[in-house]
Amino acid sequence: MSQIKIITDSTCDLTEDLIKYHEIEVVPLFVNFGESSYQDGIDLNTEAMYKKVADTNMIPKTSAASPAMFQEVFERHLEEGYEIIYTGIGQKFSATLQNATIAKNAIDSDKIHLVDSENLSSGSGLLVLKAVKMRDEGMSAKEIVDALETLRTRVRTRFIIDTLEYLHKGGRLKAISAFVGTMLKVHPIIRVVDGEMTIGKKPRGKLRNGIKILLNDVLKDEGNIDTDFVMITHSEAHEHVDFIREQLAHLGIKNIYETEAGCVISSHCGAGTIGVLYMTNS
Repeated sequence: MSQIKIITDSTCDLTEDLIKYHEIEVVPLFVNFGESSYQDGIDLNTEAMYKKVADTNMIPKTSAASPAMFQEVFERHLEEGYEIIYTGIGQKFSATLQNATIAKNAIDSDKIHLVDSENLSSGSGLLVLKAVKMRDEGMSAKEIVDALETLRTRVRTRFIIDTLEYLHKGGRLKAISAFVGTMLKVHPIIRVVDGEMTIGKKPRGKLRNGIKILLNDVLKDEGNIDTDFVMITHSEAHEHVDFIREQLAHLGIKNIYETEAGCVISSHCGAGTIGVLYMTNS
């Protein structure tokens, strides 16, 4: 039985400890300030990115990992005797999966498997952790891929946004434009549905009030939440993590991970964003 290498990209927003422990390969995307380009999580971290935003008064652009980057990673692991499974940011959010496909086709190997997560941030990270779990249980690459294609429909991604500036200026969610300049103190809850970002509820007032509304939505799935992993993922919103963890404590989750959004995700959502991401059993 061949070894299986799980590969993802820097938008998975998993912690460094999880990545190292599970021997996950991460391909970085890029964050660009004018002519200067930085590899997400390698040349630039989130804290430094926000400092650059403040210093330059510029919200960065992002770009996908290139086909050449994927080809180098794929070829290296094939030479080491691995069968490869890649899942990362969904194809409706980035050209990254398209570029991974170009690399796979250039290599022309049936040992490379690509799965569209139809998600972003630790929503794709949840699928990566599921893939690792199945790998460690001895499942074949085909079995894991088939399972991931079912499980991706069960990922639930909900973020609450503290500032509309990043989503508006980045153009990632055009519907947000209707709120800018007309609705003060609005903290929209962003969901991922069918591989695309949508606006859910739009609580007003303090961010904590919006977090309570977000949690009420999460708790509607009580009894159907997959207890393997739940993510509390945020961008510079540490002060809300313990509150969310306390509200989820009674659900019997085996692993509630706090993870921090990397530069690419943070450049689209802004500081203060926080979310709960999980999977359902059905």
